[in-house]
Amino acid sequence: MSDDVWKRDEIQSPCIKICVVHPEARICTGCYRSIDEIRDWSKMTNDERAEIMDDLPARASKLAKRRGGRGARLKRS
Repeated sequence: MSDDVWKRDEIQSPCIKICVVHPEARICTGCYRSIDEIRDWSKMTNDERAEIMDDLPARASKLAKRRGGRGARLKRS
C-alpha cells in the first residue's frame, strides 16, 4: 500500500504557532506573513508561496522592538 496520496508536493506554511499580529506593521510576529497571506495560503500556487517565502526574512526588520517595554514607558511619566 502506498502513502503517495498523503504526500503533497507543495511549500509548507512558515507558521511557528506564535500568532500575534504586530499592531503597526500588520504582519504576524511569528511567521512574518500578512493576515491576507495567512488566510489565502491554502489557495495559493507554489510559485506564489515561494515568492512570499523569499520575502519573509526582509520583513523581520519591519518589526521594531520596543526598548524596555511597559516599565520603561512608566518611568518616563
